[in-house]
Amino acid sequence: MNKKLKLSLFGYGITTKAIAKHFGVATFYDDNVTKPFKDENNNSLRPSQDFEANYSTLEVPSPGIPPEHPLIQKAEHLISEYDLFLGKNTPLFQEKLPLNIWISGTNGKTTTTQMLQHLLSEKGALAGGNIGTPLADLDINAPLWILETSSFTLHYTNEASPNIYLLLPIAPDHLSWHGSYEEYYKAKLKPLKTMKEGEVAIIPKAYADVETDAFVIAYDNDTDLANYFGIDPEQVKFKGAFLMDALIAMAVEKVLYDTIDYEKMNRFELDPHRQEELHDSLGRLWVNDTKATNIDATLAALERYKAQHIHLILGGDDKGVALEPLFEALKDYDLQLYTLGSNAEKLNSLSENHNIIYTPSETIEVAVKNIAKNLKQEQVALLSPAASSLDQFPSYAVRGERFKDAVLKLS
Repeated sequence: MNKKLKLSLFGYGITTKAIAKHFGVATFYDDNVTKPFKDENNNSLRPSQDFEANYSTLEVPSPGIPPEHPLIQKAEHLISEYDLFLGKNTPLFQEKLPLNIWISGTNGKTTTTQMLQHLLSEKGALAGGNIGTPLADLDINAPLWILETSSFTLHYTNEASPNIYLLLPIAPDHLSWHGSYEEYYKAKLKPLKTMKEGEVAIIPKAYADVETDAFVIAYDNDTDLANYFGIDPEQVKFKGAFLMDALIAMAVEKVLYDTIDYEKMNRFELDPHRQEELHDSLGRLWVNDTKATNIDATLAALERYKAQHIHLILGGDDKGVALEPLFEALKDYDLQLYTLGSNAEKLNSLSENHNIIYTPSETIEVAVKNIAKNLKQEQVALLSPAASSLDQFPSYAVRGERFKDAVLKLS
């Protein structure tokens, strides 16, 4: 550790707290701090406006802090958490690093990360990054790191790169943070530029021409992946959107160990909140897909239930994404909408323009009650909001739990 290093951490969250442990004490700047104080570890916490670049030699942001934030604008030595620990000029982790597998994309990266860690657990693989254990807390002596990697982290990362990069399909998301779809997908493709010969990138065919020294395996769909790696999808229990997640995870096992373990893959249990089915006291089907925070995830859920009439709950913080493409697609389904959240007025207007039946519902509880009046046995009630939850809830998980509680309270 460089004793002259004056580290400034932007945001007092899980990521930055983990980084601080490597420095004894650190200085945090956070929007929620109104006056300076020290935490139980003797770290200094200061209001964001107190930051002065002259008194800092290195700044690391919490990934969610957007580029236009005053802290980012004033920083003169800004690097990402990944560059701090994995970059060639980092002051930390100079010893030999574990094999790094990064997983990104718009939908499915959490599930793919969990599936891959499940498959490689006996090989000593550890999972972390954007989910679970922060990068700074991972065991440097582990043979494999599997890192779920957000577009926010990639935006700030310029040196570090993976040994294997798994990129799931990209669709518009987080546009209010990145400023445009172009900046969003540029962040997702960034690791390819620093990867070296002998490293592997599994990416959608749409980006197969991106300049990289890595060995590129490009795919359009599940069939491409299954054929390339010799995987029989009929032996995989996961279907729909989850099949691609499973195939990509199994592809890495094939690349590293030349094995395909169907039995172990099929033992994996999906987390709640993604196409999670439950039934009310009348036996009617309700689906908690609260993790569908963008259009593509919602369309994937709709495709799964397209044979049924769908009562669809939509709405929340749409993060600046244009919703017209969603409504063009909705015309192909037998459904009616129940709108809520900060973009409800926009959803109502689009419903009228596209002649789709809708019911303004304001809250999850009201939406569930409204659906319960109309839901028939052969139909499905689907919470798949195509929007973030943060306008009304602390997290998508809380939104999902509130939905399930409301369903179970129906009499």
